[in-house]
Amino acid sequence: MIENADVEYATLRYEVGSDGILLLTLSRPEKLNAFTVEMCDELVHAYTRASKDDSVRAIVVTGEGRAFCAGMDLSVGGNVFGLNESLSPTMEDMRERAADPAILNGVRDTGGRVTLAMYDCLKPIIGAVNGAAVGIGSTMLLPMDFRFASEKARFGFVFSKLGITPEACSTWFLPRIVGIEQALEWTYRAEIFDAQEALAKGLIRAIYPPEHLIDEAREFARSLVKDRSPISIALIRQMMNRNGAQAHPIEAHQVESLAMFYTSRADGKEGVQAFLDKRAPRFSGKASAMPPFFPWFRD
Repeated sequence: MIENADVEYATLRYEVGSDGILLLTLSRPEKLNAFTVEMCDELVHAYTRASKDDSVRAIVVTGEGRAFCAGMDLSVGGNVFGLNESLSPTMEDMRERAADPAILNGVRDTGGRVTLAMYDCLKPIIGAVNGAAVGIGSTMLLPMDFRFASEKARFGFVFSKLGITPEACSTWFLPRIVGIEQALEWTYRAEIFDAQEALAKGLIRAIYPPEHLIDEAREFARSLVKDRSPISIALIRQMMNRNGAQAHPIEAHQVESLAMFYTSRADGKEGVQAFLDKRAPRFSGKASAMPPFFPWFRD
């Protein structure tokens, strides 16, 4: 387990079921779960916590009430995005001083900080979009492994209407999910579109009646991890997300070789024996204790 395992969030609910599925709920229903700097900080903490929380096998993310997330809360004072307008940051600052509090808190976009925490997460993430998902409400869906939606869901990459640009690493994720042409259309037009369009263009996997959405998402999450090695799942997620961006397959081969080497010495032995015995495996590996080569991408 991890430090602050019993922490209480002001903008989220963190509920782990007996099936190992974490239901992570955006919980500002009176504001349609509008995004704030506080929600950013809590989401980063929650995803980091879930990676180290061995009671969590997979994560389902949804919103409380009528919306998933209606975008940034534009009612707050000052710079609504929480940025320090007295600074004049450069690309060098972003590359070399990303962890400096002045850059971290005053320049880096909050949605991007959440996205990177999701990208680093060791557990599968499934979105259950129950209503409006606009702005950051749409871009925070992109690093999820799978996205389901209610018939009432609405989406919108509305940044150009506000005179700003897409954030949350969405210019990296969105073209990879729906293609560059569709990504440009949605971000240029900045219009709201419904779940049927999101399904047709490949943004979401399926549409369900509102009353069945969470149950369907949870059942799907369980199907991904039941009788599966937590370390295997964690490595698969990281390798799939990262290796496709490498310049040559040799780089994927190097990582896969180490992953195979270390998993074959541990849960791999149990998996092979369970197959031979024709029984369900009893894996003992934990995502909180990854193999020694991990994280290879920060060497």
